[in-house]
Amino acid sequence: MLHSEKTCGDVNQGYWRQLLVPVFLIVLIVPAWGGDKSKDEETLKNATGVLSEMLSSNSIPSDVLESADCVLVLPNVKKFGFGIGGSGGRGPMICREGNDFSGSWSAPAMYSMGGASVGIQVGGSSTDFVLLIMSQKGVNAVMEGKTKLGSDATAAAGPSGVTRTGTMQGADVLTYAKASGLFAGTSLGSATLEPDTDANKRLYDKEVTAREIVLQNAVNATPAGEELVSLLNAKIAKHKS
Repeated sequence: MLHSEKTCGDVNQGYWRQLLVPVFLIVLIVPAWGGDKSKDEETLKNATGVLSEMLSSNSIPSDVLESADCVLVLPNVKKFGFGIGGSGGRGPMICREGNDFSGSWSAPAMYSMGGASVGIQVGGSSTDFVLLIMSQKGVNAVMEGKTKLGSDATAAAGPSGVTRTGTMQGADVLTYAKASGLFAGTSLGSATLEPDTDANKRLYDKEVTAREIVLQNAVNATPAGEELVSLLNAKIAKHKS
């Protein structure tokens, strides 16, 4: 009888141990998912580095860059799941000011991406992505909230090389990923884009929408954001219709 009670107790202890370990791990991991302003500023600095590298590589046609209304940079996007799996990450979007997008570049708004089916096969466990938003329809879509590429906004792998190709004509969003040190067009499948409202509140110390940030000039860029703005104003100053 004692042996039976001891065995039952061991089983119960094992059950609760198996139950509590995942809970304990979640408690440890959740703070890592949370953000703070310094991490947001670091993301902005990383995005500036990615964009600077892309512009220096000349791997994207200059007329394509000059035609973009907005640029979204997602540094160090991580793969999750098994096999091809999905991926997720976050980074800043910055748009040209003015009703016709002919002005200088705005302060950045933070965005998150999820569900990309590219599987990060282009660069290991993480890679950098740059999305060029080429149309008013594309801008409107990403401002409205959660946007699914391919349905809410058409997306295509961006052209590389010296000149644009006909394959990108009519696409709302052109997508690029870093591979072997260069940026090349890639498909992100049915990835979703969504404003990171928590990060934007942290960065600008108030509730502010992505539309207010990039289209209504509601905030001033933070120090790290200003570096990104300055880079784009220096390298892609003019807008090509």
